[in-house]
Amino acid sequence: MEVQKFSYDNRIPKLFAIATISWGVIGMLAGVLAAFQLAFPVMNLNTEYTTFGRVRPVHTNAVIFAFVGNAIFTAVYYSMPRLLKTPMWSKALGRIHFWGWQLIIVAAAVSLLMGYTTSKEYAELEWQIDIAITIIWVVFGINMMGTILTRRERHLYVAIWFYLASWVTVAMLHIVNSFELPVSFMKSYSWYAGVQDALVQWWYGHNAVAFFLTTPFLGMMYYFLPKAANRPIYSYRLSIIHFWSLIFIYIWAGPHHLLYTALPEWAQSLGTALSLMLLLPSWGGMLNGLFTLRGAWDKVREDPVLKFIVVAVICYGMATFEGPMLSLKNVNAISHYSDWTVAHVHIGALGWNGFLTFGMMYWLIPRLFNTKLYSTKLAGTHFLIGTFGIVLYAVPMYWAAFRTYFMMTAFTPEGQLQYQFIDVVQSVVPFYALRAIGGSIYLIGVLLMVYNLVKTARQGRFVESEEASAPPLLRGYKAPAKAHWHSKIERKPVMLLILSFIVVAIGGLIEMVPTFLVKENVPTIASVKPYTPLELQGRDVYIQEGCNNCHTQMIRPFRYEVARYGEYSKAGESVYDHPHLWGSKRTGPDLARVGGKYPDSWHFNHMLEPVSMAPGSVMPPYPWLFEKTIDIGSTNSKIYTMRKLGVPYPEGYEAEAVNDLKQQANEITGRLKKEKITIGSDKQIIALIAYLQRLGKDIKAADHKPE
Repeated sequence: MEVQKFSYDNRIPKLFAIATISWGVIGMLAGVLAAFQLAFPVMNLNTEYTTFGRVRPVHTNAVIFAFVGNAIFTAVYYSMPRLLKTPMWSKALGRIHFWGWQLIIVAAAVSLLMGYTTSKEYAELEWQIDIAITIIWVVFGINMMGTILTRRERHLYVAIWFYLASWVTVAMLHIVNSFELPVSFMKSYSWYAGVQDALVQWWYGHNAVAFFLTTPFLGMMYYFLPKAANRPIYSYRLSIIHFWSLIFIYIWAGPHHLLYTALPEWAQSLGTALSLMLLLPSWGGMLNGLFTLRGAWDKVREDPVLKFIVVAVICYGMATFEGPMLSLKNVNAISHYSDWTVAHVHIGALGWNGFLTFGMMYWLIPRLFNTKLYSTKLAGTHFLIGTFGIVLYAVPMYWAAFRTYFMMTAFTPEGQLQYQFIDVVQSVVPFYALRAIGGSIYLIGVLLMVYNLVKTARQGRFVESEEASAPPLLRGYKAPAKAHWHSKIERKPVMLLILSFIVVAIGGLIEMVPTFLVKENVPTIASVKPYTPLELQGRDVYIQEGCNNCHTQMIRPFRYEVARYGEYSKAGESVYDHPHLWGSKRTGPDLARVGGKYPDSWHFNHMLEPVSMAPGSVMPPYPWLFEKTIDIGSTNSKIYTMRKLGVPYPEGYEAEAVNDLKQQANEITGRLKKEKITIGSDKQIIALIAYLQRLGKDIKAADHKPE
């Protein structure tokens, strides 16, 4: 049989590997800064570009899309050619993919620090960056499919199944969640509102974790674990069950992020049921990985690569056990809005994504540079430091979560809340400090790895291409009669791609279509009206400063929440909220009913110097809001865009909007003047006060009437 010669190009995997390590350090450094900011507010540095509300989304985006994203691309561009016995289809597309992705990351970091954000969790980037992401993702997909279609290996190995399913699902998630209507070059409003926006957002948010942080890393596990252990994967049949059941069930689980909210009860229950089912395929994958090492545990004790990979797989098992447990309503009542969720996420991020990436790098870099790892001992030290950092990060967060819950739910014998919110915040500050130290220790381990890998590269010589040979793929070849049924799918990559898309699309359609089409799922309330022009501008200031990173606007129907914040939230309250601002973490109190609770002067002083109104607060001051002016020129465009999205502003209201804005602003400055506070009516703080004073005023307890 003819044998064809070809070569594997190592230049693109090398570039992605360097980017992975570099962005990992930057993203984790931003995370450490954000962690210290919660414990020591002075670390906000008193500038608008370094507050927690802006640093936190930079951290999450950098770690998810820069560190983890580049790690995925490193693995794909290295493993896929070797699994398919062919070079990547296009070197040019590979370079476009690499440089395009890095430019997107830079644009994301700069725009988020400048306050340009949609506020949607893990999808904060504005519309033009979303379009760029779509283009680069398509380039990546074309290069993958071109490689698969020109392969010399008939069967597609399990790692490639996960790569393909991840690609098609992330494309679907990104496009659907990113439907937005531009207002200007750097501003847009979500196409969806309120309950519908929350459902789409967490359908995306949960599955960004599933299909960006999990399934491609399972592909990495299926490739690098057998390679490092020099053993075949434990069970082919288990990998089939793992793959199809995981991608089918995962997509349904988003509503468990919205338990006890205004989301329809049926959607909450459906999300809970499927989340519990998710435990089985997740643990099937974990066991398939760990059983691959049967009889090789002596090697695990000696090899730092396997140490990292094994702990990564164990952390995957821990996180995927905890996730379904957190979807139980009685558990979720404790965990949601608390630091428990933060601990859960970071067990996955630091343990599963971080350690698996480190294991891959320790295995890959010596091979790219044709040498041995500079220091196995240093890699072992990194493993110990990293493990300790994870423990020191997570344990204080679990402790803080339970402490917060018990304090928040405590009542005096007379039936009054025993603790004020600020008392709860102050009680967990020491745990925030410990978490920041744990993150710092983890980062020190990463810096050791950087040193080790740089020394490894310098002692070797980079292998730009590796020569290889393989017989061509015979066309028209039929599988043996006794071949496993799944082998027929493996031979047809387009069918595998289409089937994966159908499987992942089912859950989203069943959950979202009724929520959008059946009016009873989101009943409107007659008293709820659109925001005034000034309030709309203030809402955008609220989004600009990332206030939703610490404050929720969704009161759950619990006695202690209703007593603390007011009447529980209804679905019809947020029908004009593009996007929703329900939030996912309470570092500050819920604001759904804050309107009218305090005078304008209280909000003025609170934003200027938080501790003057709330001694012990960890919130940073926002002095620039008292200097920066409202972008009054954008008012007409914002009203017009909102009306296009279905908000019932009168036809032609744009012509009157600016006058109404100025009139309401003058009323607020007039009230402030009576309390001896003088400020211009065109400042952003005035718009923010207008928005905060509106929250919850449309709804009065026991006095809401459906239309």
